[in-house]
Amino acid sequence: MNRRSIAILLALVLGLAAGALVDADLAPGVLAVTRPIARLWLDALTMTVVPLVFALVVTGIAGAADSAGTGRTAPLALAWFAGTLVGMCLLAAAFTTLALQFWPVPTGARLLQGSGAAVSLAPAADWFAGIIPTNPVKAAADTAMVPLVVFALAMGFGAARIAPASRAALLGAIRGLGETMLVIVGWVLWLAPLGVFALAFGVGATAGLGAAGVLVHYLAIIIATCLAATLLAIGLAVIAGRIAPAAFLRAALPAQIVAMSTQSSLAALPAMVDSAPALGIGRDSAGIVLPLAVSVFRAASAAANVAVAVYLAAVHGVELGVGVLVMGALVAAAVSVAAVGLPAQVSYFAVVGPVCLAMGVPTALLPLLLAIETLPDMFRTLGNVTADLAVTRIVGRRLPQVAAVEADAVVPILAQRRANG
Repeated sequence: MNRRSIAILLALVLGLAAGALVDADLAPGVLAVTRPIARLWLDALTMTVVPLVFALVVTGIAGAADSAGTGRTAPLALAWFAGTLVGMCLLAAAFTTLALQFWPVPTGARLLQGSGAAVSLAPAADWFAGIIPTNPVKAAADTAMVPLVVFALAMGFGAARIAPASRAALLGAIRGLGETMLVIVGWVLWLAPLGVFALAFGVGATAGLGAAGVLVHYLAIIIATCLAATLLAIGLAVIAGRIAPAAFLRAALPAQIVAMSTQSSLAALPAMVDSAPALGIGRDSAGIVLPLAVSVFRAASAAANVAVAVYLAAVHGVELGVGVLVMGALVAAAVSVAAVGLPAQVSYFAVVGPVCLAMGVPTALLPLLLAIETLPDMFRTLGNVTADLAVTRIVGRRLPQVAAVEADAVVPILAQRRANG
């Protein structure tokens, strides 16, 4: 845990405690100061979401499309990545919904409903018809995340098909937009302890120490979702990869240990490559699939992002239909491809915010959840690495002989993508 994470966590604890223990006569005067601070800080963070998501999705999809044009292994791996991403996000939507039916959010969560207003969604027929934006600029202005992501996906795939000089110029400008937003997010996060304290004080003053119980319940649900995604990855390896469960777990264990201790899939990459012989695949195959997986594939994180949105919907009393859950899962899968390589504190808001907005869920409590993200992030990374190894086994056994030229073509693309963030 770095210093910023510690500072944010301390701000959360102190804010909740101060809000819960403040004298009733003093509370209104203090809230008159803290609420505007919290609102301004949250607005400053939110204002970067639309341009940042657009830039990340376009450049991320264009980079993935470039990788798909090299040899046979990368396209097959990307197909499995896409299917697994969507499947895990749908699993998370169903799992979290059922889990909250059997173990509802604590009663104190009702007191948090005033912390944000639900985003109004159009009627089902109109909402479905609006998936394709007739005016992408208007979609961005209205924070309509689903049509905006659809447009960004199309633009990313289209950019990968134009002349190299034009593609470089276009993606360079869009990448510059994304990098500028990241600088602004960094400035806003520098003030995160103040913003989180102000927000937590308001929550503590409203919900008392019961808010702590809601956060513990949230942690349990999100961690359980990550573990469910991990089990799904193991099941895929066993069924589609034709490997015994014990053999897969023995091969994956060293990389899983590194993943949980570092909370970084990239840091676990050497251990994952070393596990190739134990998985029964060649190092050539692993040398293509695993770097590609680390660059564009975070299945458990995407699943957890859906779970966060579903949980916040339960806190705010937002009813989620099947169609909204499915669309939220698809948005989570698309956005997760773009956010690989970003710092955890930046990527959390950048990938969860669009999912919440697409599902009509308030985002005001996200900074509080960001403050306790370190623990779930361990299990997110565990699931991500397990899914990486599962797909590597599946693809590697289907294409056991990989020409060295494929690796030579893929690695520079991945290196450039990681360098660009």
